[in-house]
Amino acid sequence: MKFLTSILCLASSALALPAPSETDASLIQRQTASEITDQYLYSITLPTFTARRNARDPATLIWDSDGCSSSPDNPFGFPFVPACHRHDFGYRNYKAQNRFTDAGKLKVDNNFKKDLYYQCSSVSAKGVCEALADVYYAAVRAFGGSTQEKRDDDLVREYEEKVAIYKKLVAEAQASGELWRVE
Repeated sequence: MKFLTSILCLASSALALPAPSETDASLIQRQTASEITDQYLYSITLPTFTARRNARDPATLIWDSDGCSSSPDNPFGFPFVPACHRHDFGYRNYKAQNRFTDAGKLKVDNNFKKDLYYQCSSVSAKGVCEALADVYYAAVRAFGGSTQEKRDDDLVREYEEKVAIYKKLVAEAQASGELWRVE
């Protein structure tokens, strides 16, 4: 009987304790900078990333970006800057976290292509936009933030092929009136 009374007292005491709040859980489960970087690169949408970037949340990560300044020309103004911001975020934080390996670079670059295609989903000349996205992707693969001294000739050839495809699609879109002519 005493045993049963003791169990009931313990159970009622445990039930009377306050439940852990979401704040308590976050204090227990603090994420590392690497975990947050990967979450922001691969697990949240580009618009959500942009909101976090604008808030500099968290301030311990590297948020500076040159936009798409080293990228090929974008004469039709496709909305690639948010994708470039996240790509720069990936490169800069991976480098600071000593994770900028060939595999890490490829993962960041592949996410960049996905983000560029996402941005193309809202434009009327989607095919031309995606072709330019392929050029941007090929450019970062061939020339961006290299982990090696020597450029990969195959990646440079792929970049040149993507540029040729893009130019062909632009000419077709201009001939059909889908895009204006750039002088």
